[in-house]
Amino acid sequence: MNDLKRRNFLKLSGLTVLPTLLPGIATKAFAKENQKLQPAANETVSFNDDGPFYQPTEYINKLQEINAAQPIKMDFYGGGGAVAQLCEQFADMTGKPASIYMPSGTMANQLAISVLSGENTKIFVQETSHIYRDEGDSAQSVFNKRLIPVAQGEAHFTLEQLQQAINYHNQGEVFKSGIGTIAIENPVRRCDGKFVPLDEIKKISAWCREKGYKLHLDGARIFLAMAFNGVSLREYSSYFDTVYISLYKYLGAAGGAVLCGDKETIGHMEHLIKIHGGTTFSSWGNAAMALHNLNGLEDRLKRSADKSKELFAGLNKLPGVKINPIPNGSNIFNMELTGVDTRLFSKTLADKYQVMLRAQKGTTQIRVNETLLKQDNQRIISAFADALKMAKI
Repeated sequence: MNDLKRRNFLKLSGLTVLPTLLPGIATKAFAKENQKLQPAANETVSFNDDGPFYQPTEYINKLQEINAAQPIKMDFYGGGGAVAQLCEQFADMTGKPASIYMPSGTMANQLAISVLSGENTKIFVQETSHIYRDEGDSAQSVFNKRLIPVAQGEAHFTLEQLQQAINYHNQGEVFKSGIGTIAIENPVRRCDGKFVPLDEIKKISAWCREKGYKLHLDGARIFLAMAFNGVSLREYSSYFDTVYISLYKYLGAAGGAVLCGDKETIGHMEHLIKIHGGTTFSSWGNAAMALHNLNGLEDRLKRSADKSKELFAGLNKLPGVKINPIPNGSNIFNMELTGVDTRLFSKTLADKYQVMLRAQKGTTQIRVNETLLKQDNQRIISAFADALKMAKI
């Protein structure tokens, strides 16, 4: 009888449904709490790149978004439209009288040093530079210039090292060829994004102008140096005769480059681009994408750099993580993971938290870019903590 009364009480009070409700309540509570940690679909943070990297569908959608806000104007063979707008903006930002669109950074570098050098053939470059190591010997094979590497294995050469190299070659040649251009890459990709100290650039620039030597800046990633050392693009450009800037490293374009300089030097470029096969019927897509991402870029990268300091300080408090800056470095940092399955660690970050990082055994390079602004630091730290727990070995 007592059992019957108890069953009736439970039935009337509704307590009999608690066992079935509790799992659902707990699941919803967990889901609600977990939702706080889950980023939205457009909040992917990537530590693998220097800037936004669009897949084809994303690229198309982004161009449609740009066009909807303000119709993109078409260029014809690099003239007018979005290309002209982009070149005008870069000319203004660098303080140079003229600029021109190029299909690639290699062409921008090679045409710049060729025109600046004239009949002179010796070009002095960092041994670690893109011009020396990654442009297929085009200076020699196409433009009849001789690249002379300085400061082997180092991110930059000093004025003293440059002077020694020039004196060595001048004194050692019976039939002397003229000194054409000194080219400097800043920051240097092959040296983990290290930048050339501004004081050294100033000294080299002053001496070169005194001697009548031309200076070219391979500034493919110059905005990344600016974000971490506070030097403006206009100041950097003031020490050089020509400046090249990439459109895809952090401006989201599918390709392209802009070369800035004086009117006479840039005036040679349209014909040279044509005869070297670089003229394209229209490049408005690359220009429109770069223009869109250029707007406010300096501020976004500076905020990303500032935010990374707090983030890395927080991540370094987690067991098994150590992130160290690179001396004279820009946006690249070295991360050491211990006691972790790096594959599972990366997968957890990507699948659960939309944080992209190609973790490796030993040292992993972690790159700061503007995608860092898409998630709160504490959310990223929590994501790392969970991924470390999941991937612990």
